[in-house]
Amino acid sequence: MSGRIAICAIVVVASAVLAGCAKVSVPIPTDPRSPEASRARTVVAVAKQYVGAPYRWGGSSPEGFDCSGLVRYVYAQVGVSLPHNAAKQYRLGTVVAREDLEPGDLVFFDRLRHNGIYVGGGRFIHARQTGRRVGIASLDDEWYASHFVGGIRLDPPAFAAEGDDRRSITPEAASTGGCCHRDR
Repeated sequence: MSGRIAICAIVVVASAVLAGCAKVSVPIPTDPRSPEASRARTVVAVAKQYVGAPYRWGGSSPEGFDCSGLVRYVYAQVGVSLPHNAAKQYRLGTVVAREDLEPGDLVFFDRLRHNGIYVGGGRFIHARQTGRRVGIASLDDEWYASHFVGGIRLDPPAFAAEGDDRRSITPEAASTGGCCHRDR
């Protein structure tokens, strides 16, 4: 009898320990009136204002944007401070599967060297390369589909500052400088 009690106790303790290691999903607000949904609509509206703005390597203003500079600038308009580096921006939110992307989420490509702002319907706004302008592209376009890394949803209200390092990145991605291509 005491052997059965010991086995039951071991099973209960093991279950509790394993439950502590389980991934817990935080429900994503779907109420269109939520503050997060309102911010997302504003982010998309602000980003759309800059479609047609020139690309400029290292740029983060309407005079010229690179990819992470556009994301940084747009989010600054809604009170969110982000670093000017795609790889660093990737570390600041919760990973979102492609099929779960919502407007305002950030999308990343090419080992975290390029990013943009998801606007819905499988499309995103980004600053692409020298000689091009800020535009809207499809996640299904060949290059973007084959180089897609993932998406993130910025974590409200705890938006991270430049020094925050919530999620690690691969040394390969970090060594690239984490921002935009001149020739893509």
